[in-house]
Amino acid sequence: MGGAVKDVADALPTKSDAMRAAFAFRGRYPYLGSEFPKDRAALAKFDLATPWGRFKTYLHYLWNDHAYLRLGFSNAHWISPELVRANQPWPFQLAWWKKQGIKTIVNLRGGFDGSFYALEKDACQRLGLNFVDFTITSREVPIRERVRGAKELFETIEYPALMHCKSGADRAGIMSVFYAHYRLGLPIREAMKQLGPRYLHIKHGNTGVLDYVFEQYLERGEPKGLTFSEWVESDDYDPVAMKKTFRAGMLGKVLTDRILRRE
Repeated sequence: MGGAVKDVADALPTKSDAMRAAFAFRGRYPYLGSEFPKDRAALAKFDLATPWGRFKTYLHYLWNDHAYLRLGFSNAHWISPELVRANQPWPFQLAWWKKQGIKTIVNLRGGFDGSFYALEKDACQRLGLNFVDFTITSREVPIRERVRGAKELFETIEYPALMHCKSGADRAGIMSVFYAHYRLGLPIREAMKQLGPRYLHIKHGNTGVLDYVFEQYLERGEPKGLTFSEWVESDDYDPVAMKKTFRAGMLGKVLTDRILRRE
């Protein structure tokens, strides 16, 4: 892994390269959306131009997004010297991450009309951080376009970068697997370690469908000599069928959906 990380560091894109690629990236993958409608949706709902509006936005964020749980806990883990995964950061945490050298923030949540989005977008603009949206879900098998998009995302963003979902466990987990496999060159079996209890990922709930995707590859694709990408592009990769055959444990579902209320 040390050699892979060194090779990555030697091949980091420049800021101008990353920005040009980001616009082309959005054009090829329209499901990621454009920044501008998202910005308007968040700004229309949350007023950050006045002290009172900003206070109400923070209050909404604190309670509705359960942000009080993240005041002193970021669930942050460096995957490599260029990428860290975490839960939803507060604006003051974004300022701290910038001091650590972070240049790009990747939001995996969507939530473009949410208070967290309005505050995060505003903070990134104020701090001069690149802000990229890549929406992925925690209870669905990713479609081919998302797998391709994840690969290209890691080829185009400016590093060092931080990517996050809400808890830093599930969506950040599957994207970390993609990063470890596509960017660092780790085999899927090893990259899957990014989905584990160390990161608060719960395999036995509905979020276990993320593990199931890679387990299916190891069971059906790898024995045929297919790379993960080749398997994803084959007829054998059927997100709808995989979702139907996946079975979550009852206790796991209660924990993730009722108690922790994971997105």
